[in-house]
Amino acid sequence: MPQLNRSLRRALTVSCGLTALASALAVSPAAFAQETKVGEVIITAQKRSENLQDVPVSVAAIGGEKLQATFAAGDDILALSAKAPGLYAESSNGRAAPRFYIRGLGNADFDLAASQPVSIIQDEVVLENVVLKSSPLYDLDHVEVLRGPQGTLFGRNTTAGIVKFDTVKPSEEIKGRLSATYGSYGTTTFDGGVGGALVPGKVAARASVLYQHRDDWIDNTYTKENNALGGFNEKAARLQVLFTPTEKLSALFNVHGRDLDGTAAVFRANVLTKGSNKLNSNYDRDKVAYDNTANNPQKYKGYGASANIEYDFDGAKLTSITAYENTHGYSLGDIDGGNPTGPGFIPFQSNTQDGIKNLFQWTQEVRLASDTDGPLSWQVGGFYFDTKYDIRTDPFFMPATTLRQKNKAWAAFGQASYKVNDQLTLTGGLRYTDDDKDMNVVSGPNPAPSVSVSDSKLTWDLSAFYKVDEDVSVYAKVASGFRGPSIQGRDIAFGSPASAAKSETIMSYELGLKSELFERRVRLNGAVFAYTIDDPQFSAVGGGSNSNRLINAKKGEAYGLELDSEFVVTPNFVVTAGYSYAHTKIKDSTLAVAPCAACTVTDQLTAAGLALVNGNPFPNAPKYTFDVTARYAYPIASGELFAYTDWKVQGYTNIFLYQSKEFYTKGDFEGGLKLGYANKEGGWEVAAFARNITNESNIKGAIDFNNLTAFVNEPRVVGVSVDARF
Repeated sequence: MPQLNRSLRRALTVSCGLTALASALAVSPAAFAQETKVGEVIITAQKRSENLQDVPVSVAAIGGEKLQATFAAGDDILALSAKAPGLYAESSNGRAAPRFYIRGLGNADFDLAASQPVSIIQDEVVLENVVLKSSPLYDLDHVEVLRGPQGTLFGRNTTAGIVKFDTVKPSEEIKGRLSATYGSYGTTTFDGGVGGALVPGKVAARASVLYQHRDDWIDNTYTKENNALGGFNEKAARLQVLFTPTEKLSALFNVHGRDLDGTAAVFRANVLTKGSNKLNSNYDRDKVAYDNTANNPQKYKGYGASANIEYDFDGAKLTSITAYENTHGYSLGDIDGGNPTGPGFIPFQSNTQDGIKNLFQWTQEVRLASDTDGPLSWQVGGFYFDTKYDIRTDPFFMPATTLRQKNKAWAAFGQASYKVNDQLTLTGGLRYTDDDKDMNVVSGPNPAPSVSVSDSKLTWDLSAFYKVDEDVSVYAKVASGFRGPSIQGRDIAFGSPASAAKSETIMSYELGLKSELFERRVRLNGAVFAYTIDDPQFSAVGGGSNSNRLINAKKGEAYGLELDSEFVVTPNFVVTAGYSYAHTKIKDSTLAVAPCAACTVTDQLTAAGLALVNGNPFPNAPKYTFDVTARYAYPIASGELFAYTDWKVQGYTNIFLYQSKEFYTKGDFEGGLKLGYANKEGGWEVAAFARNITNESNIKGAIDFNNLTAFVNEPRVVGVSVDARF
């Protein structure tokens, strides 16, 4: 508790500083003479369309050119890492099964049954399984990153926050967009959508497609096969049909599908030298030396459908969202990253294939929300979740094991806001959640008992939003959250028992600032936070064996801040910048985990050789992130020549629960550049672009049970792009 009090004092100090800065800046509008303003940003963080500046939630919105440039080289959802303050993402599963972290809180579990404290929501449908979280992103309107517990309106498994995607919806007017690129390694992308009225006033539709391709470009020197792996083919399509038979009733139907054929994560043996976290001479971005002749294939297919139906009761709106998802596929990895001759010393060869089949997810949400102009606004609702899937793990040195996991959950929730006066608005919410999970062995050489876990929790939040003046607001928020109990059965395939973790609960405190200054030439938003987690769920991965064990620490604590800003320096020069800082700490004096097989552990060891992790940062929790973009345009003819650049920097990040001299990163960065001509009247642009322009080789993760194996970020891609809107 003393530590939490110190954290709150720090948070209050920084918050007061931010408010003072905003007030000081606001008194000098003459610093800028132009009339250009930052644009209004509409978000749905509270399941209503609201101005970003009027919501008592720490939210970052990503859209427009930043979103377009991020995916120019065919990157998947992981490209959003560090694109919003407090957001980090990584994966040891290639383009499937991403892992997300917000404010330092996430889960490093690499299994396909992993539970995560960051929820992914697309078009108001939660995508729970890690494979569903990798659903392709295309024809997007914008992305919202909701930081901190979202346990009232969005429910369990949101103790860290939410990444929320909204696609472009059908409209009466004929509208279309397309983006096509071609670049290094044969990288080709096409992302587009078109729609309009089919029956004016009654039926509208929109069709969207995605195609991403990269040639294989990494040589396998052991099999002497050039261009053996590294490529991918990602295809996806979506059709939305909107029916509006009356002014009160609307029904939006969505069907979509995905087909991925590519390369799983590329592991590289002994690219770290004992005692150092720097890549050594064994590392060559264009080469590996696998005795696995399959070259790490990955294939996934999936489809889904949803129905979003709304009815206006003149004062209240009823919404029903029914959704179904189905997916299956597999990934195969050369886990040791090499062959019997190296590179370096590899104690034993390890290949593993994991796949998911027959996954279905069914969700149903019903909510009733007020739709009046009075001081009181409210919404109440219920949510049901049902999923089942089989996971097959093949270690190759023994027969494969298939496990079946089931999860059912339901919740009832409500939220109300009351506008006390023109300045002060109070908001409170409650949610009751019941969560049940079951796991059993379907087939395999190692019989194991079935495992069942369940829990129920009441979560809540309370906030106060105060408008200092028309352009500056402050808010305070207290929120609780709940991540249900989890089961991890992957170790059964390797002859060890399953593990389970009990529920984690979080209590979060947040102070925030929302401001638009210099006659709306500058947007400056910020928040300071402190949170405590009881029984945080962690995954002890690797550690001398290819294992994956769920554990609970007694407690975890964190504090930090986020800043989001946009500066319209001149009408033709716009800069955005974001910064986040998170100090996380495991609080459990007895928690010990198996350390690496070949690295230099810096933690205290027990008599049994286990590493004591008390006081360590959470795994994959960057100490800080910084991102900046700048766009300069020079008007010419009916358009403009423009230059756009974006950069991100990541501070100290420990990869595992224990600390070592090898398995961490510090000061990694990446940048992008885009130069082109945009025709404003015609709605099109042509450009040259580069992603990872300096060709940085940044370690994104590691495998610690065999040798000093790591995997890295995507290579530099240089290309050309064409974009059009009509």
